[in-house]
Order: sequence, then structure tokens, then C-alpha cells
Amino acid sequence: MSLETLHTDAAPAAIGPYAQAVKANGMLFTAGQIPLHPETLEVVGTTVAEQTEQVLSNLGAVLAAAGCTFAQVIKTTVFLRDMADFAAMNEVYARVFGDARPARSTVAVAGLPRDVRVEIECIALLG
Repeated sequence: MSLETLHTDAAPAAIGPYAQAVKANGMLFTAGQIPLHPETLEVVGTTVAEQTEQVLSNLGAVLAAAGCTFAQVIKTTVFLRDMADFAAMNEVYARVFGDARPARSTVAVAGLPRDVRVEIECIALLG
């Protein structure tokens, strides 16, 4: 099995010892994306809807760097700081994913990096 790490300047650089994504056996595994601006690394937005927009923009940039689109995503995991934000996050998520309906888990967590409201990771098929 070969592993290939992926990096794109169109998404925030990893802020720790990990890759933005890893390609393995025809699949792409992304790191969780939080709502950081790719150039300034500042948190974008205060509401979960604003933050979800930025998270999915960052995730889309990582997918594009791998030659993928949201249509190739087979699984996402959404981490919310407060489950009361689910409906607002879900509205943005549904619009961005369009007709794509990957499997999804959504969990409430005690905290997220930089005290953001949402983080999303995904698994996609390459090619």
C-alpha cells in the first residue's frame, strides 16, 4: 500500500504534525477542516452558518487538489460544539453538497481548536 500526503495553499496549512489529506488505495482521507482563512489563518465568521461556509470552502479546496469534488465524498464526520447548531449547519451543508448524499455522522464535542463552532472531515473516492 502506498500513502501520499496532499497539500494545497488554497486551504489552511496544517497547524500540527498531520497532513491536510492522505491518498491511499484509491481513497482520500481528509483532516478535519475548521473555519480558518487559508492565508491569514484567522477564524472566519461567528455563527455556525458562516463557519460552515468556510469549513466547506476549505474542504472543497482539499478535494479539488486531489482531483475530487463533493460528489465523490462517501463519508463525512461533522463535529459541532453545540448540537443546537445542527439545523443551521445542515442548511449550508445540504446546499454545498447538492444532490450528493454521503454517509454522515454528526457529534457534539466539548471543544474544538480555536474555539470554533464546527469542524468537518471526509473520505472520498479518487478518480
